[in-house]
Amino acid sequence: MIGDRIAEVKEQIRLRCEKSNRDPSEVTLIAVSKTKPLSMITEAMESGQAEFGENKVQEMCEKAAQLDGQPVHWHLIGHLQSNKVKKAVSVAELIHSVDSLSLAQEIDKYAAKAGKCQDILLEVNVADEESKFGLKPDEVIPLVKEIAGLKNLRLRGLMTVAPYTDDAETNRPYFRALHDLMVDINKKNIDNISVDILSMGMSGDYGVAVEEGATHVRVGTYLFGERDYSK
Repeated sequence: MIGDRIAEVKEQIRLRCEKSNRDPSEVTLIAVSKTKPLSMITEAMESGQAEFGENKVQEMCEKAAQLDGQPVHWHLIGHLQSNKVKKAVSVAELIHSVDSLSLAQEIDKYAAKAGKCQDILLEVNVADEESKFGLKPDEVIPLVKEIAGLKNLRLRGLMTVAPYTDDAETNRPYFRALHDLMVDINKKNIDNISVDILSMGMSGDYGVAVEEGATHVRVGTYLFGERDYSK
């Protein structure tokens, strides 16, 4: 059943790309497996799914250890505390949730120690929701300029968590604003900076996000069912 749902999401992505004159190969589906058992991840992998997103560093690391040697790419999509950076850098291929210079510097430090260049996204609170982490849009370009000189991280783009809604269309302006912000960053021609990733859209609104330029969509509930946070 998980495989069927992955196929459905990919078909929806294809249709939305067709509608907006995009190539479906530009869009990566991240299966958000937070709180879900390893058996569900392996079932998804049997359908060819290789990109998985986790909110908590510890959970990501535990699952990665159990799947060591498997063709899995891990995305850290939840808020990252500075004391968890070392572990995050050891596993995450892409960290979606960088929202301060101090956190970027900490990632750079541990990436240097690990001998890697860590790919990151800046999290932007486009809708200005008090309950969510992320930079305000006008804070993004100044931070981009600050982190441009960090040698062991590579800024790849931007991420946002749009408001929960029953009407995906209400989130279109937020997705469009994030796309416009990415265009603005590239127009600045900042040394060592060229961004091409937009991580936006979840189970309820990924179709609209794709139409507005998402390159990575984060789908969990639709693929795996509701989460049990009591565990």
